[in-house]
Amino acid sequence: MRVKDIDFEYNHITIRDAKGHKDRRTMLPTALKEPLAQHLERVKVLHQKDLDEGFGLVYLPYGLQRKYPNANSEWIWQYVFPASTRYFDSYDKMHRRHHLHESVVQRAVKSAVHKAAIPKKATCHTLRHSFATHGSTQLTTGLLERGQDIRTVQELLGHNDVRTTMIYTHVLNRGGMSVKSPMDDLR
Repeated sequence: MRVKDIDFEYNHITIRDAKGHKDRRTMLPTALKEPLAQHLERVKVLHQKDLDEGFGLVYLPYGLQRKYPNANSEWIWQYVFPASTRYFDSYDKMHRRHHLHESVVQRAVKSAVHKAAIPKKATCHTLRHSFATHGSTQLTTGLLERGQDIRTVQELLGHNDVRTTMIYTHVLNRGGMSVKSPMDDLR
């Protein structure tokens, strides 16, 4: 994810080249706006330090480097979650800072699950399912549990066919409209 993919004004994030090689847009939670803005300020300082040291370049996809020769050093093209070190690209003999490797995030999630003593297997992909269906705590509920329509969930998850999204309704054990018995409210 690059800096330009976060839209604080409209509260959304664009995920480029996601599953199925499609771009997707999802919401930016209001609760994360300030911490994310602070994070980006720290990343901007790192980027400026890289530039001052003669580096500060990132890889640009799909021929954009030829089209915009200086874009690889511009702030908007920098990664939101940059790697802690630069690397040397032996192909074009350039030093760059890449994004955080996915294994770093996977290890962090695994560590958090262990520290929280969650008695279930939970991975990064588990978060996707929880987003769609239900959260792992009473404080969080997924889109379907909150009564969001199936087409919106389909769009947010990037499913081509609504039947794929319908699988998530079975996880809820309550059918497609998230209907629960009135008796469940009597307690």
